[in-house]
Amino acid sequence: MSADRSPDGPSVGRSLPSALTTQAPAHLDSETVPRVLAVANQKGGVAKTTTVHTLGVALADLGERVLLVDLDPQACLTWSLGLDPDAIALSFHDVALGRNKAEDIVLEAGALSLLPATIDLAGSEVHLLTRTGREHVLARALASLPDAFDTVLVDCPPSLGVLTVNGLTAATGVLIPLQCEALSHRGVAQLLETIDDVRELTNPGITVRGVVATMYDARTRHGREVLDDVRTRFGLEVLDPPIPKSVRFAEAPGRGLSILEHAPRSAGSAAYRAIAAVLHADLGAEAP
Repeated sequence: MSADRSPDGPSVGRSLPSALTTQAPAHLDSETVPRVLAVANQKGGVAKTTTVHTLGVALADLGERVLLVDLDPQACLTWSLGLDPDAIALSFHDVALGRNKAEDIVLEAGALSLLPATIDLAGSEVHLLTRTGREHVLARALASLPDAFDTVLVDCPPSLGVLTVNGLTAATGVLIPLQCEALSHRGVAQLLETIDDVRELTNPGITVRGVVATMYDARTRHGREVLDDVRTRFGLEVLDPPIPKSVRFAEAPGRGLSILEHAPRSAGSAAYRAIAAVLHADLGAEAP
Protein backbone atom coordinates (compact mmCIF):
# COMPACT_ATOMS: atom_id res chain seq x y z
CA MET A 1 0.00 0.00 0.00
CA SER A 2 1.43 3.35 -1.00
CA ALA A 3 1.71 6.21 1.42
CA ASP A 4 0.82 8.59 -1.40
CA ARG A 5 -2.91 9.12 -1.90
CA SER A 6 -2.62 11.21 -5.06
CA PRO A 7 -0.63 10.95 -8.30
CA ASP A 8 1.19 14.19 -7.52
CA GLY A 9 1.30 13.71 -3.74
CA PRO A 10 4.20 13.66 -1.31
CA SER A 11 7.30 11.66 -2.16
CA VAL A 12 8.85 9.37 0.42
CA GLY A 13 12.39 8.20 1.00
CA ARG A 14 14.37 11.38 0.42
CA SER A 15 16.71 12.47 3.18
CA LEU A 16 15.78 16.06 2.33
CA PRO A 17 13.13 17.28 -0.12
CA SER A 18 14.16 18.99 -3.30
CA ALA A 19 11.98 21.94 -2.31
CA LEU A 20 14.60 22.83 0.28
CA THR A 21 16.95 24.03 -2.43
CA THR A 22 14.53 26.78 -3.43
CA GLN A 23 16.06 30.23 -3.09
CA ALA A 24 14.93 32.09 0.01
CA PRO A 25 13.12 35.40 -0.22
CA ALA A 26 15.60 38.24 -0.67
CA HIS A 27 14.95 39.70 2.79
CA LEU A 28 15.68 36.43 4.61
CA ASP A 29 19.03 35.19 5.82
CA SER A 30 19.45 31.49 4.99
CA GLU A 31 21.65 31.07 8.06
CA THR A 32 18.93 32.37 10.40
CA VAL A 33 17.23 29.86 12.67
CA PRO A 34 13.64 29.46 11.41
CA ARG A 35 10.76 30.83 13.38
CA VAL A 36 8.57 28.12 14.82
CA LEU A 37 4.85 28.78 15.27
CA ALA A 38 2.94 26.29 17.38
CA VAL A 39 -0.77 26.13 16.56
CA ALA A 40 -2.40 25.04 19.79
CA ASN A 41 -5.73 24.78 21.54
CA GLN A 42 -6.64 21.83 23.73
CA LYS A 43 -10.20 21.98 22.46
CA GLY A 44 -10.75 19.79 19.41
CA GLY A 45 -12.60 20.86 16.30
CA VAL A 46 -11.35 24.45 16.21
CA ALA A 47 -9.51 24.13 12.86
CA LYS A 48 -5.95 23.71 14.12
CA THR A 49 -5.02 21.36 11.28
CA THR A 50 -6.80 23.46 8.68
CA THR A 51 -4.96 26.54 9.94
CA VAL A 52 -1.55 24.85 9.81
CA HIS A 53 -2.11 23.44 6.32
CA THR A 54 -3.62 26.56 4.81
CA LEU A 55 -1.14 29.02 6.30
CA GLY A 56 1.67 26.71 5.21
CA VAL A 57 0.51 26.80 1.60
CA ALA A 58 -0.07 30.55 1.73
CA LEU A 59 3.40 31.25 3.18
CA ALA A 60 4.99 28.98 0.58
CA ASP A 61 3.16 30.95 -2.11
CA LEU A 62 4.81 34.07 -0.67
CA GLY A 63 8.22 32.51 -1.21
CA GLU A 64 8.93 31.02 2.21
CA ARG A 65 10.39 27.58 2.74
CA VAL A 66 7.89 25.94 5.08
CA LEU A 67 8.06 22.82 7.24
CA LEU A 68 4.87 21.44 8.78
CA VAL A 69 5.11 19.24 11.87
CA ASP A 70 2.27 16.85 12.71
CA LEU A 71 2.30 16.16 16.48
CA ASP A 72 -1.23 14.75 16.62
CA PRO A 73 -1.52 10.93 16.85
CA GLN A 74 -4.70 11.23 14.78
CA ALA A 75 -2.40 12.34 11.91
CA CYS A 76 -5.05 14.57 10.35
CA LEU A 77 -2.45 16.98 8.97
CA THR A 78 -0.52 14.12 7.37
CA TRP A 79 -3.76 12.86 5.81
CA SER A 80 -4.74 16.34 4.62
CA LEU A 81 -1.48 16.63 2.68
CA GLY A 82 -2.30 13.54 0.67
CA LEU A 83 -0.60 10.76 2.62
CA ASP A 84 -2.06 7.64 4.18
CA PRO A 85 -0.66 7.59 7.75
CA ASP A 86 -1.18 3.82 7.92
CA ALA A 87 1.30 3.36 5.07
CA ILE A 88 4.07 5.62 6.37
CA ALA A 89 7.13 3.72 7.58
CA LEU A 90 8.69 6.48 9.71
CA SER A 91 7.16 9.37 11.62
CA PHE A 92 7.95 11.76 14.45
CA HIS A 93 7.38 8.79 16.74
CA ASP A 94 10.70 7.37 15.53
CA VAL A 95 12.41 10.67 16.30
CA ALA A 96 10.86 10.76 19.78
CA LEU A 97 12.18 7.28 20.48
CA GLY A 98 15.64 8.21 19.19
CA ARG A 99 15.53 5.74 16.31
CA ASN A 100 15.89 8.29 13.49
CA LYS A 101 16.92 11.89 12.90
CA ALA A 102 14.29 14.36 11.80
CA GLU A 103 15.96 14.88 8.43
CA ASP A 104 15.57 11.15 7.70
CA ILE A 105 11.78 11.32 7.80
CA VAL A 106 11.03 14.69 6.20
CA LEU A 107 8.65 14.23 3.26
CA GLU A 108 7.94 16.56 0.37
CA ALA A 109 4.35 17.60 -0.26
CA GLY A 110 4.33 19.97 -3.20
CA ALA A 111 5.86 23.26 -2.06
CA LEU A 112 5.72 22.13 1.58
CA SER A 113 7.81 19.78 3.70
CA LEU A 114 6.36 17.61 6.44
CA LEU A 115 7.42 15.77 9.56
CA PRO A 116 4.56 13.27 9.50
CA ALA A 117 2.57 11.60 12.26
CA THR A 118 1.12 8.13 12.68
CA ILE A 119 -1.00 6.52 15.38
CA ASP A 120 2.29 5.38 16.95
CA LEU A 121 2.61 8.88 18.38
CA ALA A 122 0.10 7.86 21.03
CA GLY A 123 2.81 5.57 22.37
CA SER A 124 5.34 8.38 22.23
CA GLU A 125 3.41 10.19 24.96
CA VAL A 126 3.99 7.25 27.31
CA HIS A 127 7.65 6.85 26.32
CA LEU A 128 8.45 10.54 26.74
CA LEU A 129 7.01 10.64 30.25
CA THR A 130 9.96 8.54 31.43
CA ARG A 131 12.59 10.40 29.44
CA THR A 132 14.88 13.12 30.80
CA GLY A 133 14.47 16.34 28.86
CA ARG A 134 11.24 15.09 27.32
CA GLU A 135 9.95 18.61 26.69
CA HIS A 136 12.87 19.39 24.36
CA VAL A 137 12.67 16.46 21.91
CA LEU A 138 11.05 18.46 19.10
CA ALA A 139 13.27 21.50 19.69
CA ARG A 140 16.39 19.34 19.41
CA ALA A 141 15.02 17.59 16.33
CA LEU A 142 14.39 20.89 14.57
CA ALA A 143 17.79 22.25 15.61
CA SER A 144 19.43 19.23 13.97
CA LEU A 145 17.91 20.01 10.57
CA PRO A 146 20.03 21.82 7.98
CA ASP A 147 19.36 25.55 7.58
CA ALA A 148 16.59 24.89 5.11
CA PHE A 149 13.40 26.55 6.39
CA ASP A 150 12.05 30.01 7.02
CA THR A 151 8.97 28.96 8.99
CA VAL A 152 7.99 25.81 10.87
CA LEU A 153 4.29 25.34 11.69
CA VAL A 154 3.49 22.79 14.40
CA ASP A 155 0.07 21.14 14.57
CA CYS A 156 -0.34 20.35 18.27
CA PRO A 157 -2.78 17.67 19.48
CA PRO A 158 -6.04 18.68 21.21
CA SER A 159 -4.61 18.27 24.70
CA LEU A 160 -2.08 19.83 27.05
CA GLY A 161 0.08 16.68 27.26
CA VAL A 162 3.75 16.16 26.62
CA LEU A 163 3.46 16.41 22.82
CA THR A 164 1.81 19.83 23.03
CA VAL A 165 4.42 20.94 25.56
CA ASN A 166 7.07 19.80 23.05
CA GLY A 167 5.47 22.01 20.43
CA LEU A 168 5.38 24.98 22.80
CA THR A 169 8.95 24.41 23.98
CA ALA A 170 10.19 24.45 20.39
CA ALA A 171 8.13 27.49 19.41
CA THR A 172 9.06 31.12 19.05
CA GLY A 173 5.37 32.01 18.92
CA VAL A 174 1.90 30.53 19.36
CA LEU A 175 -1.19 30.87 17.21
CA ILE A 176 -4.45 29.99 18.95
CA PRO A 177 -7.28 28.94 16.62
CA LEU A 178 -10.55 29.85 18.30
CA GLN A 179 -13.99 28.83 17.16
CA CYS A 180 -16.31 31.82 17.38
CA GLU A 181 -18.78 30.25 19.81
CA ALA A 182 -19.49 30.96 23.46
CA LEU A 183 -18.01 27.81 24.96
CA SER A 184 -15.00 27.60 22.68
CA HIS A 185 -12.80 30.06 24.57
CA ARG A 186 -13.26 28.57 28.02
CA GLY A 187 -10.02 26.63 27.61
CA VAL A 188 -7.98 29.65 26.51
CA ALA A 189 -7.13 30.58 30.11
CA GLN A 190 -5.82 27.07 30.75
CA LEU A 191 -3.74 27.15 27.57
CA LEU A 192 -2.29 30.52 28.55
CA GLU A 193 -1.38 29.09 31.97
CA THR A 194 0.46 26.24 30.22
CA ILE A 195 2.27 28.76 28.01
CA ASP A 196 3.28 30.69 31.14
CA ASP A 197 4.67 27.47 32.65
CA VAL A 198 6.59 26.73 29.46
CA ARG A 199 7.95 30.28 29.46
CA GLU A 200 9.15 29.87 33.03
CA LEU A 201 10.54 26.34 32.79
CA THR A 202 11.59 25.42 29.24
CA ASN A 203 11.23 28.30 26.75
CA PRO A 204 11.55 31.83 28.13
CA GLY A 205 11.28 33.41 24.68
CA ILE A 206 7.87 32.09 23.70
CA THR A 207 5.16 34.63 22.87
CA VAL A 208 1.52 34.43 21.83
CA ARG A 209 1.36 35.83 18.30
CA GLY A 210 -2.39 35.97 18.31
CA VAL A 211 -5.77 34.32 17.90
CA VAL A 212 -7.03 33.02 14.57
CA ALA A 213 -10.82 33.30 14.67
CA THR A 214 -12.33 30.31 12.86
CA MET A 215 -15.83 29.25 11.75
CA TYR A 216 -16.94 32.87 11.92
CA ASP A 217 -20.50 33.80 10.98
CA ALA A 218 -20.58 37.49 10.11
CA ARG A 219 -24.39 37.47 10.10
CA THR A 220 -24.58 37.14 13.87
CA ARG A 221 -23.55 39.43 16.72
CA HIS A 222 -22.53 36.44 18.79
CA GLY A 223 -19.21 35.84 17.01
CA ARG A 224 -18.18 39.47 17.44
CA GLU A 225 -19.02 39.31 21.15
CA VAL A 226 -16.85 36.21 21.59
CA LEU A 227 -13.87 37.89 19.93
CA ASP A 228 -14.34 41.10 21.90
CA ASP A 229 -14.39 39.05 25.10
CA VAL A 230 -11.12 37.31 24.15
CA ARG A 231 -9.49 40.67 23.48
CA THR A 232 -10.61 42.27 26.72
CA ARG A 233 -10.36 39.29 29.07
CA PHE A 234 -7.01 37.93 27.90
CA GLY A 235 -5.46 40.89 26.10
CA LEU A 236 -4.82 38.82 22.98
CA GLU A 237 -4.56 40.12 19.45
CA VAL A 238 -7.14 38.65 17.09
CA LEU A 239 -5.58 38.42 13.63
CA ASP A 240 -7.82 39.91 10.97
CA PRO A 241 -9.85 38.90 9.16
CA PRO A 242 -11.84 36.13 10.90
CA ILE A 243 -12.07 32.88 8.94
CA PRO A 244 -15.67 32.43 7.74
CA LYS A 245 -17.62 29.21 7.96
CA SER A 246 -17.59 27.27 4.70
CA VAL A 247 -18.26 23.73 3.54
CA ARG A 248 -15.17 24.10 1.34
CA PHE A 249 -12.98 23.51 4.39
CA ALA A 250 -14.57 20.09 4.92
CA GLU A 251 -14.20 19.12 1.27
CA ALA A 252 -10.53 19.92 0.76
CA PRO A 253 -8.67 17.44 3.05
CA GLY A 254 -10.15 14.35 1.42
CA ARG A 255 -8.58 15.49 -1.84
CA GLY A 256 -5.18 16.11 -0.26
CA LEU A 257 -5.57 19.84 -0.87
CA SER A 258 -5.79 23.03 1.12
CA ILE A 259 -8.74 25.34 0.59
CA LEU A 260 -6.37 27.65 -1.31
CA GLU A 261 -6.05 24.94 -3.94
CA HIS A 262 -9.57 23.53 -3.68
CA ALA A 263 -11.48 26.83 -3.63
CA PRO A 264 -8.94 29.58 -4.35
CA ARG A 265 -11.57 32.31 -4.84
CA SER A 266 -13.51 31.56 -1.67
CA ALA A 267 -13.79 33.97 1.25
CA GLY A 268 -11.97 31.45 3.45
CA SER A 269 -9.00 31.40 1.08
CA ALA A 270 -8.84 35.19 1.03
CA ALA A 271 -8.96 35.36 4.83
CA TYR A 272 -6.12 32.88 5.31
CA ARG A 273 -4.02 34.63 2.67
CA ALA A 274 -4.49 37.92 4.50
CA ILE A 275 -3.31 36.41 7.80
CA ALA A 276 -0.38 34.75 6.04
CA ALA A 277 0.63 38.14 4.66
CA VAL A 278 0.74 39.52 8.20
CA LEU A 279 2.87 36.60 9.39
CA HIS A 280 5.15 36.95 6.36
CA ALA A 281 5.63 40.63 7.17
CA ASP A 282 6.60 39.60 10.73
CA LEU A 283 9.42 37.53 9.31
CA GLY A 284 10.68 40.43 7.27
CA ALA A 285 10.60 42.70 10.34
CA GLU A 286 12.68 40.16 12.29
CA ALA A 287 15.38 39.95 9.62
CA PRO A 288 18.52 42.03 10.32
